[in-house]
This record gives sequence, structure tokens and C-alpha cells, in this order.
Amino acid sequence: MFGPSSSSDAGPSRTPLVPAASPRSDVPPSTASPPQRQKLSGWKHSAAGSLGGMAGAIVTSPFDVVKTRLQSDMFRHQAATSPTTVKRSSGGLYQFVDTILLIRRIGVEEGWRALYKGLGPALVGIIPARAINFYFYPTSKQFLAQRFPNAPTTSKGQTAEDSPVIHLGAAVIAGIMTATGTNPIWVIKTRLQLSARKRPTSTPVSTSPLPRPIANSAASLTQTASIASPSNFGAALSLTRDIFRREGIRGLYRGLSASYLGVSEGVIQWVLYERFKRIGTGTSITDAPRETTALSWIGSILGASGGAKAIASLITYPHEVVRTRLRQPPIDGVNKYKSLWQTLTLIVREEGVASLYGGLTAHMLRVVPNAACMFLIYELVAQKLA
Repeated sequence: MFGPSSSSDAGPSRTPLVPAASPRSDVPPSTASPPQRQKLSGWKHSAAGSLGGMAGAIVTSPFDVVKTRLQSDMFRHQAATSPTTVKRSSGGLYQFVDTILLIRRIGVEEGWRALYKGLGPALVGIIPARAINFYFYPTSKQFLAQRFPNAPTTSKGQTAEDSPVIHLGAAVIAGIMTATGTNPIWVIKTRLQLSARKRPTSTPVSTSPLPRPIANSAASLTQTASIASPSNFGAALSLTRDIFRREGIRGLYRGLSASYLGVSEGVIQWVLYERFKRIGTGTSITDAPRETTALSWIGSILGASGGAKAIASLITYPHEVVRTRLRQPPIDGVNKYKSLWQTLTLIVREEGVASLYGGLTAHMLRVVPNAACMFLIYELVAQKLA
């Protein structure tokens, strides 16, 4: 009687050991594996993207001013007759030298502050633009991945969020939302940058008893002070009222069609950036273990962001020229450029296909380091917030 009783007692005494060991066996693997970062919420992506976009805009503002003026045809005659302007050529070296000389000429003739003309409205536009873009891209990517969990991926073990198709769809949504929300700001910024060249070219006749060179220099300084006296905010506000009065609300959305066409640039950039980043790092930074720092991936981030932006800009650059022409102010009350297709055909017919790449060197000198700086700061801030 005692044998079976002892064996029956021994059985129950062993069975509790099995479930007790099971949770213990599950604990070490979870604690041994590196802790993963939590997924960032939309506003954190927005904050990181805004900081990155602001830093990139400040660093590359001079190239933005030069690019806008080279794209426009409003002051081409003045640039062609300037003694410091290099003869136009299709060669990349001549365009690079022309860009540098134009920066120098603006700094000498208008002062170094002119190289940051329109930076205030640009920052007002860039901060919400990057906030919108970096909000809708990751959130759209998560949403589309949930709706299409079987989206094709490039390698085994990847989830739907790693699919290039999901990246493309998310980039389209983010681009459309960004272009629609910020187009009025870019119209103001473009016209402010173009107005920076409206300076008196003739030397005023002075009746001062001072020697002529000194009198002319004093007169030019007075004119410069009178032109630069209004604040950027006041000038932007005045220009906004003027556009609204003369052209209506539609005037603030001039070039929107070209901006929608430019969504393709953002799509290409995002898709290539995701691809290049994974080639260089093997994974997404926000999905990496906590012990991994973005500082160790600086080279990969800079290479992926700069390379993606360079390729996207080269493919889609003509829309930049068309958009700038559409945003130009009316000349003598007449809008020469009325629609996307009309502007494109008119530029090609009057100036040739090469004009669709006017200011390309200045543009590349601006957008490539801008993108590298923006995405680097974005990844660093996003890692800290994760």
C-alpha cells in the first residue's frame, strides 16, 4: 500500500517542477537578447525631421538663393552683362565656377545677408514641411504594412514595412500632404528671393562736395540700408497681402501642379534611402538594439541620404525650373507662365532643353549636403527619442 502511495506522491511532486522550470527557461533568452527600441510615435518623427530640416536649410541657404536666381529668367540680362559672371557653358566645371562667382558677387554687391534672403520664410516652410513629411511617411508605412501584410520584400525574414512597394506608397502620401500644406509658403519664399536682385544698377549722380568715389559709396550704402530695412517677416507679410489682393487665393498655390510632379522626387529619394541604408547597415536604425548607436552609422547615413537625393534630383530636376517660373510674380501685370505643360513647352521653345537644367550645379551643391545633414540629425534625434 505504501509503494503505490509513495509513487503517486512522487508523481505530483515532480509535475510542479516542469511548469516551474518553463517560465525560468523563458526568462534567460529574453534577458540575454539585446532590448529593442520601441516604435516612435508620429510626433517624435515630426520633431526629429523638423530639427534636421532646419539645420540643413541654414547650412545650405546661400546655394538656395543662387539656385532660385539661376532658374528664373527675370534678371538674366543683368547676369549676362555682369563682369563677374562666367560665360555660360554646359560643362559642369563652368557651372560650378559660375555658381561660386555668383555667390561672391551677391555677397559683395548686396552684402552677406543677401545670401540668406528668404531664409525666414524658408524656415517657416521647412519646419512644417519636414514635420508633415516625416509624420506621414512612417505612419503611412505602418498603416500600409498592416493593410497589406503580404507586400513583396527583397529578402527573407523581412516584414511588410521593409517592402519597397510600401515605401513607395508611403512616400507618395507624404509628398502629396506636404506639397498641399506648404505651397503658399514656398511661393512667398521664391518671390522674396527673386526680389533680392531688384537693385539700382546705375550709380546715382552725387552733388556732394566729397570726392566722387566716396560720395558714390555713401549713396550706395544709404540705398542698401533703405532696401534692407524692412524685416523678413514684414516683407513676407506685405508680399502675402499683395498676392492675395492681386491674384487671389489661387496666387498662393501657383506651381502646385509642378509640386505634385515633384512628389516623384520624394518618392525616389525615400525608396532609395531605405534601400541604401539597409545595404550599408543591414537593418533600420530605429529597429536596431539599444546598444547600437547612430554615431557608428554616420558614414552609412550620409552616403545613403546624399546618394538617394543626388539620384532623385538628377532625374526630376526640370520640375524645379518649371515650378520656379510658375511662382514668379507677374511682369507688367501679365503672367507669362500659366500652367505646367504650357510653361514646360514655352521654356523648351524659347530657351532650349538646356534651360530646364538651369541652376543644377547650385541645386546639387545645396540639396545633397542638405539631405545628408537632415537625415543624419533625424536619425540621431529619433534614436534618442526611441
